[in-house]
Amino acid sequence: MSRVPVVLAGARGHGRWHVANIRRLEKAGLVRLAGICELTPLTEQEAGGEVPEQSTDFGALLDSTGAEIAVICTPIPTHTDLALTAARRGVHLLLEKPPAPSYAEFRRMADGVAEAGVACQVGFQSLGSHAVRAIRELVAQGAIGEVVGVGGAGAWVRDEAYFRRAPWSGKRRLNGADVIDGALTNPLAHAVATALALGGTARAEDVTGIETELSHANDIEADDTSCVRIGTARGHRVTVAATLCAERADEPYVLVHGSSGRVTFWYKQDRVLLQRGGHGPEEFHHDRTDLLENLVDHLTTGVPLLVPPDETGAFMRVVEAIRRAPDPEPLPAAAWHRVPGEDRRVVPGVDALVAAAADTLALYSELGAPWAPRTEHPRDEVSTR
Repeated sequence: MSRVPVVLAGARGHGRWHVANIRRLEKAGLVRLAGICELTPLTEQEAGGEVPEQSTDFGALLDSTGAEIAVICTPIPTHTDLALTAARRGVHLLLEKPPAPSYAEFRRMADGVAEAGVACQVGFQSLGSHAVRAIRELVAQGAIGEVVGVGGAGAWVRDEAYFRRAPWSGKRRLNGADVIDGALTNPLAHAVATALALGGTARAEDVTGIETELSHANDIEADDTSCVRIGTARGHRVTVAATLCAERADEPYVLVHGSSGRVTFWYKQDRVLLQRGGHGPEEFHHDRTDLLENLVDHLTTGVPLLVPPDETGAFMRVVEAIRRAPDPEPLPAAAWHRVPGEDRRVVPGVDALVAAAADTLALYSELGAPWAPRTEHPRDEVSTR
């Protein structure tokens, strides 16, 4: 089998992970790194080996390399146009999350990709975990009774330099274009997407309403401490709480609440804990399928894609609700402090609030956080304008 030629757009920052992953699959004989699209050319060390063809012109690079797959890991506002540039050339896609900064841009991308007849995989790597299928099977078997809700928790630490890593970092808009680089929509987007997927609420039409509470301790436009509660067509709620101002960094997780038990999924570790009445706790570790490898398998053998665009529609409804919400409120100076020598801001007590939100499906304001914004949002409709 010949190796599939791949072009990577965006090879620095998080793109370095994609360089390493493509090289890994190259050694396995599955793909070939045919080109890199970057504003500044990569060195041999940065490219992880022999430097392929490089260009700042994405379309021209796809043409000259004969690429069959494009991996897009560029600033969020560029995703849709670059995806459509590839799709019009018949080039299949691995598109980093979030796939777009608004629901309208997401639909423009997804509809254009479908019209072009190319495959598109959205880069929610957590949904490649075999734990996702295993948890769905546990739920279907009634291991925890009826699902009554899903919680998600992400307590992370980011220094102030993180919000200066790129011109669009921490922005809601840049030069008139939506960015929406908040805690729930970018760094902890996997918590939202995974919670929705485990609750059977992956598609746009599965969402019935969204409530948001958005705030920031850092000097940014977007949110760094926020929570969202999503109403679903299945009748249960999905609440995800996140912060980049934690006292201590912790592993993010999703918690599926059942009428007679619960399942906790630490999605970065592919680790699952099953707790149910009449049984001791049971822990499982699972493998995961790499999303680029799954895309190659889809093209060569016809296996289903793990994360096609329509399976991220519910997540994009959340992005749209956050985009349309009032701008996040700055936390009062008394609500946060700097950690000496670490150049980061901490919100005391937020770690416990994040965990409590996932455990109770309540919002920060309902948990008594004195700094939580009290904003009213429709609970029974979701706009996509």
